[in-house]
Amino acid sequence: MTRPFLKMNGAGNDFVVVNALETPFQPTVDQVRAIADRQTGEGCDQLIAIEPSEQADAFMRVWNADGGMVETCGNALRCVGWVLMESTGKTEVRIDTLGGLTTARRAADGQVTVDMGAPRLDWTQIPLEEEMDTRGIELQIGPIDDPVLHTPGAVSMGNPHVVFFMDHAPNDGFVRGSGSLIEHHPLFPEGVNVGFVHAISPDHIRLRVWERGAGLTKACGTGACAALVASARRGVTGRHATVDVDGGRLVIDWDEASDHVFMTGPVEVERTGVLSF
Repeated sequence: MTRPFLKMNGAGNDFVVVNALETPFQPTVDQVRAIADRQTGEGCDQLIAIEPSEQADAFMRVWNADGGMVETCGNALRCVGWVLMESTGKTEVRIDTLGGLTTARRAADGQVTVDMGAPRLDWTQIPLEEEMDTRGIELQIGPIDDPVLHTPGAVSMGNPHVVFFMDHAPNDGFVRGSGSLIEHHPLFPEGVNVGFVHAISPDHIRLRVWERGAGLTKACGTGACAALVASARRGVTGRHATVDVDGGRLVIDWDEASDHVFMTGPVEVERTGVLSF
């Protein structure tokens, strides 16, 4: 059996996107890993299936490169939203995910805005293993008496994030070493995505992210949303900021009236292809 796909990216965060609206798509963990492999497969951060939904235009299913299924992916929501809008002629579509229902709409210059919903800020919603103030949780990297980083914010955007604040953007080695250490920390029973924020100004931040199950990626949409929310809660930024990631630029707004987080960013179709299973 063969199945066509689109290779897409949102600010560098790349995906293999499969249309499963009519024919079910149920890859095994090994098959997901094989597709995601950048040496022998198609190469991607996440594998995406667009499935039918009774309450939305489509359901988006997400597998990380390690084969694990996850709740949602912000950059993929923009890509899937674009695909659905192109195929239906609509200017706004509803997309269901394991992390909840979202909407995507066309924005200026070919970009797409996604309503990521309200951030989940209670410790049970992240979730954490024990009760803590999620504006600054009890976690540190480095020696107890002289930690390199400490007291990060914690936010769920449908998936769990922890956000550290730094006075500079960390290099690849630091992100890989610290991110892989924190990803499976016992404080996070479902694992966690790890963000590193350097505030350039009150409306401009630099973000690097170690994604749970995917590693160091060029962009993380939910990570950018979580970074803005965590930064605003700490007074590092306001409720609106431009977020520079390795693969480009996202604009995040945490709307005070609705409490929803809106993410605007680019969508790119790289190529088409066929999976042979």
